[in-house]
Amino acid sequence: MKFTEGMWCLREGVRIEWMSNVERLRVENETVYILLNKHQRHRGDTLNSRQVNDSTYYHLNTTSGHTNITHDNLANKLKYTSGPLALDINTTANELDFVFCSLSGKKLTGHSFRSIGYVADQRTEAHRYEDGLYAAKQGYMLAELDLSVGEKVYGLGERFGPFAKNGQTVNIWNEDGGTSSELAYKNIPFYISSNGYGVFINHPGKVSLEVQSERTTRVNISVPDEEIEYFIVYGDSPKDILRRYTTLTGRPALVPSWSYNLWLTTSFTTNYDEQTVTAFLNGFRDRDIPLGVFHFDCFWMKSYQWCDFQFDEEMFPDPVGYLKRLKGRGLRISVWINPYVAQASPLFEEGKKNGYFIKRIDGSVWQWDFWQAGMAIVDFTNPAACTWFSTHLERLMDIGVDSFKTDFAERIPVKGIKYHNGANPVRMHNYYALLYNRIVYETVSARVGPNQGLLFARSTAPGGQAYPVHWGGDCESTFEAMAESLRGGLSLMLCGYIFWASDIGGFEGTPSPALYKRWVQFGLFSSHSRLHGSSSFRVPWIYGEDCSIVLRDCVKRKILLTPYILAEALRGHRDGTPLMRALFLEFPKDLNTYAIDTQYMFGSNLLVAPVFNEAGEVTFYVPKTEEGTGKWTSWFDHSKSYVGGQWYTETHDFATMPILIRPGSVIMTNPKLKTPEEDALDGIQLLVNGTLPAESVVEIVNPGQTDQPAHRHRKIHFDSAHGTAGTGSGSEERRGRLSHLVYLEQEDDDD
Repeated sequence: MKFTEGMWCLREGVRIEWMSNVERLRVENETVYILLNKHQRHRGDTLNSRQVNDSTYYHLNTTSGHTNITHDNLANKLKYTSGPLALDINTTANELDFVFCSLSGKKLTGHSFRSIGYVADQRTEAHRYEDGLYAAKQGYMLAELDLSVGEKVYGLGERFGPFAKNGQTVNIWNEDGGTSSELAYKNIPFYISSNGYGVFINHPGKVSLEVQSERTTRVNISVPDEEIEYFIVYGDSPKDILRRYTTLTGRPALVPSWSYNLWLTTSFTTNYDEQTVTAFLNGFRDRDIPLGVFHFDCFWMKSYQWCDFQFDEEMFPDPVGYLKRLKGRGLRISVWINPYVAQASPLFEEGKKNGYFIKRIDGSVWQWDFWQAGMAIVDFTNPAACTWFSTHLERLMDIGVDSFKTDFAERIPVKGIKYHNGANPVRMHNYYALLYNRIVYETVSARVGPNQGLLFARSTAPGGQAYPVHWGGDCESTFEAMAESLRGGLSLMLCGYIFWASDIGGFEGTPSPALYKRWVQFGLFSSHSRLHGSSSFRVPWIYGEDCSIVLRDCVKRKILLTPYILAEALRGHRDGTPLMRALFLEFPKDLNTYAIDTQYMFGSNLLVAPVFNEAGEVTFYVPKTEEGTGKWTSWFDHSKSYVGGQWYTETHDFATMPILIRPGSVIMTNPKLKTPEEDALDGIQLLVNGTLPAESVVEIVNPGQTDQPAHRHRKIHFDSAHGTAGTGSGSEERRGRLSHLVYLEQEDDDD
């Protein structure tokens, strides 16, 4: 939110008390307590100041024992170090200054002149001039962090606009706004700076950021509150920053291997019944297109009764038998839900009677008609309501449902309501998504075990990486929407999330055959892949049988890459590095990578550049590797190589796209696999591009338990000097030449 008019003037109706003086300072153990106040001319300036209040915050993990504090009273300097990060504070009277820096002395950011303040804003409906001294004002805490020359800011959740957030106003407030505006479903108050640090604002209310858009040398952060808490996260690389951030907010959970299969949905408003679904499944079988998950979108329930958690008996007269038949085809089952209960639902009266819904101040159930007629919202701060909701999910799991698409949770009211636990409604608006996803995720996980459950969630908040997977929401069926979806996914995955998907083909509208095929290529090089639309189906043959061929090839390619995907996901689970990642996350020393948002790394070693036009033309950048040697190799043509640090323009038919293998890397594949759940070791092939480090290791993950190494062998070791590879388990190791070791030879030339 903007409060100023240029450097010196405030907007009409705004008053800011700038903190510029250290009134008191106290050190206890690892904590420094500083009382800041406005400019002090005399003792009278200590009057009419603010005091903080306590309320809801996100859960954080804490550690101790890594800090050091030195205070030089004579020089009026305090230095606080935590690990590799230092904070220097100038405590001279009326000369407050904060500088966050690395231990080597490099400034990262800080608070300079007039950058911490309390804002009293009378631009509110509650302000009445005639109330005089008692006229209501909205209070804000304001913290402005310095930006250096050329510094760029990334992240802040799933944002669909320009990838670098400089010049933007970003409000951390979950909204159901589609994917083509400043509104977003997944707002995370965390950003990564190109200057080598991250910032996490621990506030579940509406955090507003003016990213070089109010002051061109600062990120201005404001919250409608009397306190603000933020963390500076420093690391020696963007990956290290994510590792530290997810240490603070929680590591991402893993998902079962079957979820990497292709998902097919009924689409949203289409008419479908058992006969329709069966025809689709037969079409996939007859065309040899592997399909692993079938999803029933909202009209599996009777209209006007969402959610009652009952199959519509007119469309599905025998749901138990039908799900059993689907499971007999080897499919997993997902169904759509949301946290709302319409008044026509048989569950409404039960929820109302037992106090399971969010209430108005007068104690009545809060209801509205904007989605389902007379709908109420489940109050997940009520333990009894959570148990009630969970019981209905368990009943569905009993008949064969494996996962739930947790839609909505953004339209959460903030005025005139109360929660069971008395929580602040404004602070609960974003936080609600966490509670919703958590109860569903924990219900599923209780049945299948840790790191084996998953959702398909639309909304989230900090810490939501513990309840995967998340998908991009309602995008249009255009190439531009495909590109904005990628920007949104890459932004989210700079905030601790390692899995993400989009609606292949776009949600709103009907894709052209060319768009369908290009989105299929992109969607099958996403962590999760789902064919989904609004008013039209997404089965490939209705767009042309050539679309079926493209889909079949892409699905089989992703299954072939299962060993690689499982290993990269396990790495993300351990350190927060996403499966799909912005180029600068992998190549931070190559400054050209920071501006690129139309391509990405899929894991550590595969570069993917989707095609965003009908003509098939694509311009892409090949990063410089830190090793600086070796050439990138085309996945489709191993004789074709690329030099790092250069741009290329190519035209691709629908059989290919730019997929490049990193020099000095190993890609694990298994052409024998029919599904991701099968034995990863039986038939494994290792693609080696160029010269490997002296002793390289790749880890094989157990598809049956994706947080564990394969049961027979933990790792494969390479000795590039002798062209050998071997497998080992624990201390035992065997070496020998492997017939399934494939070296991608490259010619040495000057081109």
